[in-house]
Amino acid sequence: MSSPERLNRFLARSGVASRRAADALIASGSVLVNGRRPPPAGMLVDPDHDRVTVHGKVVQARAGTAWFAVHKPAGVIVTASDPRGRPTLFDLLGEQSDRRLFAVGRLDFDTSGLILVTDDGVLANRLAHPRHAVPKEYVAVVRGIPGDPDLRRLREGVQLEDGVTRPAEVELLGSSRGLSEVRMVIGEGRNRQVRRMLDAVGHEVRELRRTAFGPIRLGRLKAGGHRRLRPDEVEALRRASAGGAGGGRALPGRQWGGGPPTQ
Repeated sequence: MSSPERLNRFLARSGVASRRAADALIASGSVLVNGRRPPPAGMLVDPDHDRVTVHGKVVQARAGTAWFAVHKPAGVIVTASDPRGRPTLFDLLGEQSDRRLFAVGRLDFDTSGLILVTDDGVLANRLAHPRHAVPKEYVAVVRGIPGDPDLRRLREGVQLEDGVTRPAEVELLGSSRGLSEVRMVIGEGRNRQVRRMLDAVGHEVRELRRTAFGPIRLGRLKAGGHRRLRPDEVEALRRASAGGAGGGRALPGRQWGGGPPTQ
């Protein structure tokens, strides 16, 4: 038996549109509940008993949402299609791409690693919103060997052209032949942020891989592969999305160190 829920959330969960776009559909009169036009501000509906239509078509509630962890290789773009014919993230999902799926956040064209894909627009938006400060872990290969002053700057916040970054967790993993491997955890999602932060302290990024998003880790998932998240993993994402400013969750198996946690 289902519980009553907001009409716009029901439409978003059913894959009709995002919650914001669902609000616009409701306000336009395109949505009917049991044959009647709902208030412009929406209403509660019971998916088991109420008949909801959009442009005259019945909306079927989905039995559940789908969540996938994908290991995006470098050279793959995070978009549904590309006019230049480059491989896309959704090409990696095969028959799963027939769903109305979208990525949680983005990874640059030349960045590899973990990205989450879902049809749960409500939770995806919460996870991607900066207010919730969900931590994301990266491993970067950089030029040179970052010294203590460089690491301290990263841990305290770096001045970029779009403002000072929040403190990051930083760990030097090792160095060899003029290159170093650095682990970083940030709670923001600015464009190319990890690359710009490391460049700001004098260490150009040669390779970058995201190894965790909140409680979900890349693990042994092969490049180009994907797997469905377990129910307990989805629940862990819900808990992670409940964090606000100052409430970002540490990644499993790690403790915040070298400065205050990412905000």
